[in-house]
Amino acid sequence: MTVHVPESAAQDARLDRLAEVAVRVGLGLQPGQELVMTAPLEALGLARRITAQAYAAGASLVTTLYSDDEATLARFAQAPDDAFDRAAGWLYEGMASAYRSGAARLAIVGDDPALLAGQDPDKVARANRARSKAYQPALELIATFATNWTIVSAATPAWARAVFPNLPEEEAVARLWDAIFAASRVDGPDPVGAWAAHNAALHRRTETLNARRYAALRFRGPGTDLTVGLADDHEWCGGASASKTGILCNANIPTEEVFTTPHRLRVEGRVAATKPLSYQGTLIEDIAVRFEGGRIVEAQARRGGDVLAKVLDTDEGARRLGEVALVPASSPISASGLLFFNTLYDENAASHIALGQAYSKCFRNGGQGLSEVDLAARGANRSLIHIDWMIGSADVDVDGVTAEGAFEPVMRRGEWVD
Repeated sequence: MTVHVPESAAQDARLDRLAEVAVRVGLGLQPGQELVMTAPLEALGLARRITAQAYAAGASLVTTLYSDDEATLARFAQAPDDAFDRAAGWLYEGMASAYRSGAARLAIVGDDPALLAGQDPDKVARANRARSKAYQPALELIATFATNWTIVSAATPAWARAVFPNLPEEEAVARLWDAIFAASRVDGPDPVGAWAAHNAALHRRTETLNARRYAALRFRGPGTDLTVGLADDHEWCGGASASKTGILCNANIPTEEVFTTPHRLRVEGRVAATKPLSYQGTLIEDIAVRFEGGRIVEAQARRGGDVLAKVLDTDEGARRLGEVALVPASSPISASGLLFFNTLYDENAASHIALGQAYSKCFRNGGQGLSEVDLAARGANRSLIHIDWMIGSADVDVDGVTAEGAFEPVMRRGEWVD
């Protein structure tokens, strides 16, 4: 006999499994550990489920900070001009203090990709710069994996309208939730087991790349001929990894990438983005840049170019790379055929690079014992920002460049060469 499960009950079950994956797989939350969570108001239901799962896992305290798009827009409509050079430094200092004390970090994202599209680009850039500076102490702890952290997502009406513009809002939200559940591997009966198998596959890929010890990667495709020199003593990472506190976590749910640290001075050539970049409420489309000596010396975008220009002027490191990642064009997120307008998803549909801060863990032995001076000597970049944007597709080939200058195929037409 077939038992019909009401749609609402099935949805609740999948939300519960997503919350379980966030806590058990994403965070690896430990008994007695505090959790600091951020979320949009529209993600209240998921945030409550994650809170319940965290306490069930033994969390000592869960503190959640909610954001509100309407309040953000009110700032741009009503705040005095000098307000855009301010940020809640006291808040970020408190978050950094929590991470230093061992608190875990979880972010639920579901941003409206075009929230600030109609706002003054100068105010947007100033507000982003002020926030980046204030957030730097906390960002450094996240970038160095000083504690366990993860990012998950929730389907919000504004985000769903961007992904499914031709559908009624209720249907669009339902379709986006379906895509999130599938990408997050919570559709099956054993999500935790599915993640264990997926992490093992990603680890095998990193082992292969680490054994090759390439000096550089070369990307070639439409509008792209880019050589990314890799940092000295770099190490490829992917899937679950240990924080400095020894806790195994998956920083991104979902994830399909393997990634490492470029050398900030050894990037040359041109590269064209293959997907739009949604950054702090602004959609930046058709990015094309030229690197020279590791630094972006020319940059343009068909849309959002004014915001991109101001991002690149955040600090000296904003024009240099802090990450390079490889993702097959046939990844489940790419195979969905959806453009998510959300970096967490779109970066896992395509190989990508990131402007700004490098991950210190992407060095041999996890970067343990390396000071800022040591990291810089090996080529790691330092910046107030870390912004991923997509450069891979089924039209892009990737070669590994050996220390002797020989080229070896790594990807052809966006797929791994095994």
